[in-house]
Amino acid sequence: MKDFRKKQQRPKKSSLVYGREAVLQALERGDALDRIYLDQQLKDPVAGAIRRLAADRQVPVNYVPPARLAHFNVEGHEGVVAQKSKIIYQNLQDVISFVIESGQVPLFLILDGITDVRNIGGIARTAWCCGVQAIIIPDKGVGALNDDAILTSAGALEKIPVCRVNSLMKAVDELHLNGITVFASAMDATIPVAAADFNVPSAIVMGSEEKGIYPALLKICDTTISIPMQHHFESLNVSVATGIILYEAMKQRMHA
Repeated sequence: MKDFRKKQQRPKKSSLVYGREAVLQALERGDALDRIYLDQQLKDPVAGAIRRLAADRQVPVNYVPPARLAHFNVEGHEGVVAQKSKIIYQNLQDVISFVIESGQVPLFLILDGITDVRNIGGIARTAWCCGVQAIIIPDKGVGALNDDAILTSAGALEKIPVCRVNSLMKAVDELHLNGITVFASAMDATIPVAAADFNVPSAIVMGSEEKGIYPALLKICDTTISIPMQHHFESLNVSVATGIILYEAMKQRMHA
C-alpha cells in the first residue's frame, strides 16, 4: 500500500548557516535567522558568545543532542546550525507606533501554539486580506515561517509585518499599555463573535485546535469570544476559525 504521508524534508543547505564562526558572524551582521540549533554539550567561548548575541538579537536557540544536528546533513557544523529566515521580524512597539501614528485603528493577530505551517500560511493570507496590520508569534512553540508557510500564504507573509516575541504574556501587556483591547477565541465563551466590538483598537488571540490558548494568557485577555455553530463539533480548523473572526472584524470596520 502506498504511504501518502509526507516525509519531513531536510532544509536546503542554502537556507543554513553552520559552523561556530559563521553563525557568530551572521549574528554580528544582523542577518535574519529563524533559529539556532546548538549542541547541548557545547561549552566553549564561541558558543557562549553565540548564546549571548542570539538573546540580544531575539533569535531563539534550541539546545539539542548531536543526533539532531546530524539531521541537517552538513559537514563541519561544529555543533552549531542556524536556519536563515525568509521573514524580517519587526519590533512590536515600533509596529504599534507606526499604525497609530498613520491614523489607522490597530488590528493585530496573535498566534499561540499553532505549529502547522500550512495553517499559519492560510491564516496570514486571510489576515492580509482582512486588514490585519501585524501578526504576533512567540519565539517557541510555533511553526517555522519557512518556504512552505510562505507558499501557502500566497506571499502574504512577505507583505504583513510579523513580530516575534519571547513572551506572549508580555506582548499582551504591551498591547494593553497602548490602549489595545485583546480578544481571545475560545469554544466555551458565552459572547458570540458578532457581539464583539472590533471597531476599537483590537488584537485577537488564536490558539491551537488541540490545546487552545495557554490558560495564563487567556486569563489576561479582555474578552473571550466564540463562533456559534449549527451542529456541535469538537472544533473548527484554526485557519477557518481565524477567517470567520477576521471577516467579522473587517465587516464591522467597513460599515462603521
